[in-house]
This record gives sequence, C-alpha cells and structure tokens, in this order.
Amino acid sequence: MSRDVSQSRPPRLCVSIVVHTLDTQVLRQTLQSLATAAQQALRQQHLSACQLYLIDNGDSDSNVMPLRDVLDGWRETGLEGELITGHGNLGYGRGHNLGLSHAQQLADNGNDLYLILNPDVIVQPDTLCVGVAWLQSHQRTVAVAPSISDGHGGSASACKRYPSVLDFLLRGFAPEAVKQRFHERLAHYDMQDLPDDRPSEDIPVISGCFMLFRLTTLKSLNGFDPRYFLYFEDFDLALRAHRLGTLTYLPGMRITHLGGNSAKKGLRHIGMFGRSALRFFNTHGWRWT
Repeated sequence: MSRDVSQSRPPRLCVSIVVHTLDTQVLRQTLQSLATAAQQALRQQHLSACQLYLIDNGDSDSNVMPLRDVLDGWRETGLEGELITGHGNLGYGRGHNLGLSHAQQLADNGNDLYLILNPDVIVQPDTLCVGVAWLQSHQRTVAVAPSISDGHGGSASACKRYPSVLDFLLRGFAPEAVKQRFHERLAHYDMQDLPDDRPSEDIPVISGCFMLFRLTTLKSLNGFDPRYFLYFEDFDLALRAHRLGTLTYLPGMRITHLGGNSAKKGLRHIGMFGRSALRFFNTHGWRWT
C-alpha cells in the first residue's frame, strides 16, 4: 500500500502580520524572534517550511520600501516571505484574510498551520515547537493560545470568558481605581484561574495577537468576518472556531506583547470599538452584566 507523502511530512506554517502604522524597529524584533522560533521548529522537524505574509494596510505607499527592507532581512535567514501591498487599509481581519487566501494556494497537507500574529509580539524560541507539537498530537484542538507577558514584568490575558457589556466597559475605559473595585470580576473574565503548569482546553475566546490555527479550520470558517474593520474580530473568530473543536491554552508557549489599549487611542478608535461591539453582541448574544 502506498503512503500519502503529504501526510507524512511535517506541516507547513504560514504566518500573516498586518501592518498599518509601521514601527520598523519593533517589527524587526518581532521577525527576528519569529525566525529564531521557526528555525528551531524546522531543525526539530516540527515544521517542513515557514512562509511569512507581510500585509501592508497603510493608507499611503510610505510603508512599502521599509517593509521590503524588513522582508529582505527575514529572507536572509533562509525563510520564505512575501509582501502584499497596494490595497490600502482594509481593516485588520480582511488584511489577514489576504494572507489566508495566499496560504490556501500553497497548502498541500491537511495538517498545515496558520499563525495570526501582531507586529509587536516577541516570540520565545521554543514557542512554535510547543504549539505545533500539541496540534499534531491533539486532533480535537483547532487553535492554541500562549502565555503572554506585557513587556513590563507583568502578565496579560490570553484567554477570556464570554464577555458582558460591563466587562468591556470596565476593561477598556474604567479608571484604575474603579478597576480595582472590580478586580475579582475582571480576573474571572480574564480566566486568571487557569493553571500555569498544564494546558487548559475548551477556552471560549483567545487573544488575537497570537492565534495558531489549523489551516483547515480557518478555511472552513472563511477566516475573519470582513464586516469587522477593527476590534472584536478575534472574539468572533474564536467563538466560531470553538464550535468546530476545542481552543487550548498552552502556558509553555510564551510570547511578549507590546500592544496598547483602545481607550488610549482617541475618539475615532473608541467609535470603531463601539460599532464592533454592537455587531459582536448582535451576532453572538447580549450579556449586560
């Protein structure tokens, strides 16, 4: 009996990073860390290849030359990469969907994987090995989430319970003194009760800054819902994915996220946050408190 060669080889990993406001120094750090993790996974035969898609969501062509330069540095590590540009700012989810459409053209293995990554995430060297090994040995898992550091010695939440309107208002916009009064509630919402010495399964929502999926799962979901321009697209995607299998938190898979906060980004971002929240709750169900 002949053996299916595509199933015998390790999976290919495709990674998409959407860039709007470019911080070249931080992006280089992100790609350097990702390259180190990918090379370790390749050496240990967890992966057969790693393909990067840099998605330029800039409003003008000012990002193009710096991104080409950054991508050249990535390719110097021996890894594959492509710049997707010229489409303008489509929104975060639709930007990643461009990378996903390219990845589907490459896929020749039902075990291939897809990483949705923010441009301000530092990946620890063994992170991909841990995540890929779990997905290869746990077929019920459709996506995995890492342990997240905030870059200042603290931790950030990679996992969420289904949110209420009050949870979002407290987390995004309440003064620190008010957050302290609701500390236990927010800790419950952020799933801070999860153990840090073993994986946890059936997580309702995982963070969009680092989502390692089976490519077949994203294909069946048609990626992100393009109706979300910014905010809540990761919540929506995670909830839809959870219907197809389990989302797993892997504390041994570690990243540092240098990201910000919607409440600190001005009225335009707050308005987008509100519109996306309305769409999210209309789609998945309202919970006020």
